Amino acid sequence: MIRINEIRLSLDEGEELLTQKAAKALKINQKYIKSLTIFKKSVDARKKDDVHFTYSVDVEILLDENQIVKKCKSNKAALVKPYKYEMPPCNRSSAFRPVIVGFGPAGMLAGLILAEAGLEPIILERGKRIDERTRDVNEFWSKAKLDEESNVQFGEGGAGTFSDGKLTTGIKSPFIRKVLDELYEAGAPEEILYSSKPHIGTDRLAVVVKNIRKKIEKLGGEVRCECRLDKLICANGFIHGVSYINGGKRYDIETDSVIMAIGHSARDTVEMMYSLGCEIIQKAFSVGARIEHPQSLINKAQYGEFASHPKLGAADYKLSCHGLHERGAYTFCMCPGGTVVAAASEKEGVIVNGMSSLARDGENANSALLVGIEPKDFPSEHPLSGIYYQREIEHKAFELAGGNYKAPAQLVGDFIKGEESKMLGDVEPTYPLGVTMTSLDKCLPDKVTRTMRSAITQMDEKLKGFALYDAVLTAPETRSSSSVRILRDEFMQCNIRGVYPCGEGAGYAGGIVSAACDGIKCAHAVLTDEH
Repeated sequence: MIRINEIRLSLDEGEELLTQKAAKALKINQKYIKSLTIFKKSVDARKKDDVHFTYSVDVEILLDENQIVKKCKSNKAALVKPYKYEMPPCNRSSAFRPVIVGFGPAGMLAGLILAEAGLEPIILERGKRIDERTRDVNEFWSKAKLDEESNVQFGEGGAGTFSDGKLTTGIKSPFIRKVLDELYEAGAPEEILYSSKPHIGTDRLAVVVKNIRKKIEKLGGEVRCECRLDKLICANGFIHGVSYINGGKRYDIETDSVIMAIGHSARDTVEMMYSLGCEIIQKAFSVGARIEHPQSLINKAQYGEFASHPKLGAADYKLSCHGLHERGAYTFCMCPGGTVVAAASEKEGVIVNGMSSLARDGENANSALLVGIEPKDFPSEHPLSGIYYQREIEHKAFELAGGNYKAPAQLVGDFIKGEESKMLGDVEPTYPLGVTMTSLDKCLPDKVTRTMRSAITQMDEKLKGFALYDAVLTAPETRSSSSVRILRDEFMQCNIRGVYPCGEGAGYAGGIVSAACDGIKCAHAVLTDEH
């Protein structure tokens, strides 16, 4: 197979021209191209008067591929091998079924791999199945009735289910393609396989999650929802089982392998692991707010005169500015045409996040504007100090906004001037439970607000209109990543043997794809461990 990079199509050219352009790049007749698939597609908007698409394509030809690549003498063409996921050999002889705690991206992919290997994993998820969970989330968003076990953070699919379903990642992993293939097979749109900025959309994620669960069950695995892990049963430094609560009753499972894919919000589970002597250290995380602009402003800033072209859709952005010797500020999880969501999982705490549908057709664009918080900024040296710091910010925000899960908000212009906002401008915030106009200095740490003020001004130089006076900041965003790392060794196990800390909650991932890849890594570790 030959991969050809940097094939250009104008916005008005159709993809049927790719075969012709690929043949030209290889200097062969088009009739010799047996098949063509898109490997990568991206928008090139570096020049606002020349916005176009750039493709990488994989072609099979009816000629000697090696000879053709040498003959065409192009640095844009190279021989590649088609990706094929290979499961490692199973060294496991244990009679016990492995247990996975959590059914977010890490737990789902770990469960799928172990099920495909014939190990019939048991997966415990504290929240409800996706349909019931969606009803609980909608009731919270409409009536402020929070279910602490079924919400944006907890339930089938994990926290990523009520997000943009963004699949971009900064990691380099051989398992990324496996993750994308499984998501596509489960009902995600085909473009996730080749888009440079793939996303599923909140509305499609529910279908994908259900289908992955059904596949695991068909292979002999079990997904037990509304089952909250209560305790790891350990002796002499080894795992012997787990205890969980379902319907007010306690149940035990005997096992020698537990993948802890708990997510970044299972604070009680982290506390339980710490009490058992698991080695846990502080980890840097981020704090900030959601910033909302009119989507039309972002489109114009990114695409110029091409902003309304139907092939482009809603534009996104990714911005950062780094302070001296610190992580500075950056935008994260940008949701084109999306909404800001209420993401609380604990009573009397306010958290915001963002999500988009597949169509990304909302009036506003939103993104997290985050500032890095280092362990030196934590209130104490206690390993769980970051968790308590997050909780303190969330509780302050709850009280500042007047209770009942409204969120504190401020106009960007007022925020930059250090003045409390009294009323909204032209941008209508999308946070579903309503906002209280105030000063975010009253709930966010001083380091965060100082850095955000500087960052907004600097980012406006990169994206015209980012500092729009009437843009709205809604706070706080505190759960972009875990504030702890549960230490593990080269065998992916913590100091309690047979326990595999996994994914975002354990401090080893930051997003759907990286968490899913980590789930695969932990599943492989279970397979290759000679129990």
